[in-house]
Amino acid sequence: MKSTRFLALAALLGAAVPAAAQVQLTGAGATFPNIIYGDWILTYGQAHPNVKLNYQAIGSGGGIRQFSDGTVDFGGTDAPMSDSAISAIQGNVLHIPTVMGAVVIAYNLPGLSQPVKFTPDVIADIFLGKITKWNDARITSVNAGLNLPATDIVVVHRADGSGTSFVFTDYLAKISPPWQQQVGKGTSVNWPVGLGGRGNDGVSATVSQTPGAIGYVELAYAQKNNIPFGTVKNSAGNWITPSLEAVTAAAAGAMKDMGPNTDFRVSITNSPGAQAYPISSFTWLLLHRSYSDAAKAQALVQFVAWAEGEGQGKAQSLGYAPLPKDLHPWIEARLRSVTANGRSVWKAE
Repeated sequence: MKSTRFLALAALLGAAVPAAAQVQLTGAGATFPNIIYGDWILTYGQAHPNVKLNYQAIGSGGGIRQFSDGTVDFGGTDAPMSDSAISAIQGNVLHIPTVMGAVVIAYNLPGLSQPVKFTPDVIADIFLGKITKWNDARITSVNAGLNLPATDIVVVHRADGSGTSFVFTDYLAKISPPWQQQVGKGTSVNWPVGLGGRGNDGVSATVSQTPGAIGYVELAYAQKNNIPFGTVKNSAGNWITPSLEAVTAAAAGAMKDMGPNTDFRVSITNSPGAQAYPISSFTWLLLHRSYSDAAKAQALVQFVAWAEGEGQGKAQSLGYAPLPKDLHPWIEARLRSVTANGRSVWKAE
């Protein structure tokens, strides 16, 4: 009783809670959602001083690895775990979608009067190394009025295992048979050409510092760093500027194929819909279905439930699209299923 009163008083007064009284939760993974995860952790921690959360943005590949190895309490990924990876941990994982975002085609071409337009085949062939100059006829033909320079295109890609790479290559594999045959999709692929940068921050920095560069980054990072990004022709044949509304439109098609028992590992790249941005994705937190530490499990589930509720209000201001409302009851049901030592840890605040 005494410790409960102390924690309640500490929360009320904003006082520091001794480390021994805190539940320590560690996570690692995707850089794609790091901006909003950092905000959520700060906001939640201020209201819940008895919980200390730490998230390291090391890339989706690293997040899946550390989660699977049991060195972190939760993971973050933009690339859902494969069936074989799930089997390797005896199915002890839940994919919980948190927000949605867009992967944009960012570039360094100063002085242009409007965004560069990219057709799907042109994007694929630039990253395959087949289109090497900015004034290539296949680019200029859809960019009338833009004075594109006769300079080399410098491709920039991720150097680390990356969910952003998974989303981008998942899209390219859908729209380009040569890409599917030669490169495929994954968190790490053998890039035909280009320079590597670590994390969305690394790619953003390399593009910003390299004249003629082109790369792929999450929309929030491009906006944060004031990097120009292109307009992409979608599957309906419309030119779509990356936006939260266009990501929401991409998710609308996916919702038709989802239901209460869906495991949420759903791709929304190249989604149908007149206004859908074609390089869109969910991002997920990885939770275990069963934990051995009840205090940690309960604190983690409560944090994720808060993020899925009140935390969604932060999404748009930070450059992310909030989840469709129809997903929330399905996600709550999944969180209610988390156990520790065979018992449910769900506790509504």
